[in-house]
Amino acid sequence: MRLHLHLLSDSTGETLENIAKAALAQYDDVETIRHFWPMVRTEAHLERILQEIAQNPGLVIFTLVNSTTRRTLEARCRALGLPAVAPLDAVNHALSGLLGQQAKARPGRQHVLDEAYFDRVEAIQFSMAHDDGINWENWEEADIVLAGVSRSSKTPTSIYLANRGFRTANIPIVVESPPPTTLYSLKNPLVVGLTTSADRLIQVRRNRLLSLHQAPETAYVDPEAVTREVAFARRMFADNGWPVIDVTRRSIEETAAAIIALVQERRGEKGNE
Repeated sequence: MRLHLHLLSDSTGETLENIAKAALAQYDDVETIRHFWPMVRTEAHLERILQEIAQNPGLVIFTLVNSTTRRTLEARCRALGLPAVAPLDAVNHALSGLLGQQAKARPGRQHVLDEAYFDRVEAIQFSMAHDDGINWENWEEADIVLAGVSRSSKTPTSIYLANRGFRTANIPIVVESPPPTTLYSLKNPLVVGLTTSADRLIQVRRNRLLSLHQAPETAYVDPEAVTREVAFARRMFADNGWPVIDVTRRSIEETAAAIIALVQERRGEKGNE
């Protein structure tokens, strides 16, 4: 089944993309043709988009706070017989009732350059500077330190966590090269071990070698060596009492969500001391 999906936003459209992605994940065998329209803030811009919608009818999802622009879009979609959905309306209505005030109707309000924004930028810079064991002398300044064998998603998870405002460092666990002793005495950051199944790890590593045009059969992907490597890391995590997350069947987002929950739980325990 083919679906034209039109996403209209008066800001970056990040929220819309996440909503659409989450909804479409519940349906199989749908070929989605995505039409993405960010920064829609004028009638002239909207008119050009409406012409495209008329030529490629489908579902319209929008986050537009300007009442005039909204009314125009909704009226034209009704005339075309197309559904137009504003997914944040129910949330804003509930908030308005609970808070006793109207929404400010300011586009892109969540992207203001406030203190949280600059904290997030700093976290990203920190995480990039502390990837793969680099600058381990500064680990105490981190919020999170991820440990795991090579290709256990440490770097992408670190960057994702940084984008959520967590200063994250990571260190590869290599049997032949022990990590700095600092790792075992950290006080501020939460150390989290990332593990995965040996079979999955071999598959990921083999794909990595092929992408680099290197020999796909080396000790790096030898089943016995990889099994020992994973077991070595697991023992290290257990011996130090670090929480462990198995990333075998988890996306980066799911792994990060589990880590954030651990951080918040730990902060709550410290706050109650």
